[in-house]
Order: sequence, then C-alpha cells, then structure tokens
Amino acid sequence: MRALPFGPLLFCVAGCTYVPPATGPAKSVRIPAKFETAPVATQDDAADDPAIWRNAADPAKSLIIATDKRAGIHVYDLRGQKVSFTASPRLNNVDLRDNVMIAGQPSVLVVASDRQDEANAKMAVFRLDTAAQQLMPLTSIPVGRGEAYGMCLWQRKADNALFGFLILKDGRIDQIAFDLSSAEPRGKVVRSLKLATQSEGCVVDDRTGQLYVAEEDVGLWRFDADPAGSNTAKSIAKTDTKNLVADAEGLAIAAIGTDVGYLVASSQGDNAYALYRLPDLSFAGRFKIGTGAIDGTQETDGIEVITGDFGPEFPNGIMIAQDGDNAPDTQNFKLVDWQSVRTALQLR
Repeated sequence: MRALPFGPLLFCVAGCTYVPPATGPAKSVRIPAKFETAPVATQDDAADDPAIWRNAADPAKSLIIATDKRAGIHVYDLRGQKVSFTASPRLNNVDLRDNVMIAGQPSVLVVASDRQDEANAKMAVFRLDTAAQQLMPLTSIPVGRGEAYGMCLWQRKADNALFGFLILKDGRIDQIAFDLSSAEPRGKVVRSLKLATQSEGCVVDDRTGQLYVAEEDVGLWRFDADPAGSNTAKSIAKTDTKNLVADAEGLAIAAIGTDVGYLVASSQGDNAYALYRLPDLSFAGRFKIGTGAIDGTQETDGIEVITGDFGPEFPNGIMIAQDGDNAPDTQNFKLVDWQSVRTALQLR
C-alpha cells in the first residue's frame, strides 16, 4: 500500500467531499492579439499606459495615445503604426476626455502623470490635434509633494466639470479640479484620499461617479469620485493569488449601457487580466493575451478598453495592453478585439 503524503488529511467522513486547496491562479482563457504597436524607442521598462480617442466620424481612424516613460508620448493608429511622437520625459499614466471645452473651444484633453521631479508631483496637459494627429503641449500643473505615479480623469455628468485623480507612489490620491476657461488649463487640489501602500492603476466610471484604484500588493478599492462624497475606501477584490495576482496594475472599464459592464484589471503577477461585473463587482472570469502570430503580453502595466464600433477590425470594441516583455524588441502595446474576449468568456 502506498503511503499517504504529508499535508492535508486526504479522507473525510461519509457524505463529505474532499476539496484540495487552491494551488495557483484560476484558469484563464487565451485571446490572440490582433495587432501590436511599433516598439518604443527606449530600452528596459519604458512603455507604460495607453488611452484611446474614438473618432466618432470615422471610428476606424481612431487613435491610441501611449506613454514611453523614458522619452515621451506616442500616437498610434488602430493597426499599431506610429503616427506622431511628443517628447516629454518621465510621463507615466495617461487619460483623455473628448468634447471638453478649453477656452470655449471643443477639444480633446490629454493628461499624464509627470514624474520628472520625483519630489514634486505634476500633471502634464496636452491637447490632441485630431486633424494633425499630434499632441500639443499646453501646460504643467503642480499638484504637491511626492512622486506622481497613476492618473485618471473624471467628467461629472451633472455639470460636465472635469477632475483628475493623481495617484502618488505612497498611496496618496489627490483630486484636482480643472479650470479650462483659458487656453492654459489650471488645476486645484480639492481633496486627498489615502491607501496604505504603493498604488498606481485607476479608472473612473463617468456614468456612476465611482473611482476604482489598484493597491498593487493588496487589491482593488472603490471610492466616491465626487469631492463631496465619502473619503472611505471600499475593498472590492483582494490579491488572492487566484483571481487577482499581485501586482495589481492597470484598470479599465468595458461599459455597457448606463451602469453595467466590466471592470478589467491587470493581474500582473501571472500575466493575466481579471474581470468583475458592474455594478455588483462579482468575479466574471480571467484571460491572457496568448502567443500566436503576434506574441502575448507579460507583466502588463497599463490597459484601456473602449466598447462600441471602431471600424471593421474592431466592430464591438477594443482593448489595448502594455507588453512588459516584447523581446527581442523593446516594449510595446498589444491591440485586442474586445469581441474575442466577450465570446471566450461568454460576456454580455
């Protein structure tokens, strides 16, 4: 008779069923990338975070805005070809809002966290010239002491007021109210929130006014985005080595209708992505971007997901994910057809 191994008891009384302990991350389906961007020009850990501008008049001509945190900020088309580059070293996370009024003119506002001075956090502000497909620097807004890290924007439905959330590396979250009345935007810190340890990824659901933040070694949190709301964080998912593996990094929202959809998180520790249903935030599944004609992703920092029509290649939405290991080339970003994720995970 073969001896039983040391460890958990392998038998139980009648009527019970032995369930072995979890040994690793939950199963992940594999999704191929459809395109990839040209590699960034700088070496090592450089590519970081993407945002997407949807061209409502011609969705197939939408643009990807993505940071190279050692050199500047790129603009790519939906096949990953580089369209333009704006030098601005030490930018980290980036976000944008369309149809924002700057000095009374409708504009695409692009904002990035600026780490050039690690002791003094700033936000770099640009306008996207959609005709020239080029970012135009507008200003740099000082925020306060500390190292800028994560960044996301929120436009309040009630009055279209624009806010930024700058995540400091130590877990402090400063909320900035923008003044866009002049050609050079200004900003003022209107409140500060706090998580205990290093945090970066964030996203705000403009539909519901909820801010989601990833505390890298702890999990995902939710705050009221409105400055008049509660400052108390609500835990919505832990880094449990099963559904979400530390580091928890980039966050994005795949919106459906007025308040449903999915919160998508980069489970960086096992090169996967975890999904949580909105609005109840129940776990909805996991996937990886798998190797095929285009290599997969590893150690993803920033992500973005936008649902809707982006032309014949992406008729039901698009996901962009940073690839932390694009060897033998430098890092880049992968483009995924969101419909392939929906189909594989049987999502709405």
